[in-house]
Amino acid sequence: MPNLKVAIVHDWLVDYGGSERVLEQMVQVFPQAEIFCVVDFLPHSYRSILPNRKTHTSFIQNLPLARKHFRAYLPLMPLAIEQLDLRDFDLVISSSHAVAKGVITAPHQLHVAYIHSPMRYIWDLQRDYLADSWRSPLVHLLCHYLRLWDVSSTTRVDKLIANSHFIARRIYKYYRRKAKVIYPPVSVADFPCKTLPPENFYLYVGRLVPYKRVDLIVEVFQRMPDRFLVIIGDGSERRKILTKLTPNITYLGYQPQNVVQEYMQKAKAFIFAGVEDFGITPLEALSCGTPVIALAQGGLQETITPTVGVLFPTQTPESLQQAILDFEQKHFDPRHCHQYAQQFAPDRFRQQLQKTIETWLCRRKY
Repeated sequence: MPNLKVAIVHDWLVDYGGSERVLEQMVQVFPQAEIFCVVDFLPHSYRSILPNRKTHTSFIQNLPLARKHFRAYLPLMPLAIEQLDLRDFDLVISSSHAVAKGVITAPHQLHVAYIHSPMRYIWDLQRDYLADSWRSPLVHLLCHYLRLWDVSSTTRVDKLIANSHFIARRIYKYYRRKAKVIYPPVSVADFPCKTLPPENFYLYVGRLVPYKRVDLIVEVFQRMPDRFLVIIGDGSERRKILTKLTPNITYLGYQPQNVVQEYMQKAKAFIFAGVEDFGITPLEALSCGTPVIALAQGGLQETITPTVGVLFPTQTPESLQQAILDFEQKHFDPRHCHQYAQQFAPDRFRQQLQKTIETWLCRRKY
């Protein structure tokens, strides 16, 4: 599709997370694509994911304090995304966990939206994200307005892709639209299999935010002082977590990838207690040969099988503690864990995305 004029619309570029990994692979599938987003403050160290590309941004890019506080302009983002000019393109692909899918396209254009998740903070996880602020009538009003816009803007999308069956169910729940599932890419090549026996500690890597339930993991290890836990990551829950640390729990804060990889290879198991849309980090741990103990909800229920890990049913200390005890009675082959994770490699994502969009383009009637 070299002659196809393609636009890729991303919510915002400020960091290199899961959605940016998807964007990076989309650009490889469509190297001719132009990139659009609400704001672009991506650090220079990550610019290589968009080689030699100028991004087109919205008016929010130039608003006061946008670099540090662009999320405060969320009420303006529906307006901002709708003002992006996409008239010159044949194919529009949005990579959306917030507002990107709300771009306005013409009848002759095919708009495909890859949905990482409907906006969690305005739907079922509103209270988890907003904490005490959700009691404000103004916040209630804003979320009501965003929900109305979120649903109405989805009707403009021609085809939807979800990053897991869990997200496909959420899409149908809130939008009453069916979505094809294409799992996101996992950089398994950057996480080689361990060659030495595991050391005597469990590991959590990820953001310290409420819905990840790191507090639950910490509580369990408080109850199990003869087991050791290492936590890598940072976020809004950091201070809360630090006040609960016991001698068997080590907090390392944010660490670069080489350190994360080292700890993933050494850990006896990776622990995850949140409801995740898909769950890239646990699969990186599997690629290192490290089995996973995870909550049997969300995307991880689809990816963690009995041969590579243990699932626990509820977000309670008792449930997780029992899962750890069950794990210690089992044996997991690091080589099998590593091989299992390879099915989520980036080349699989690129092939599925290209084939799916090519099929939709061929079937489209103008």
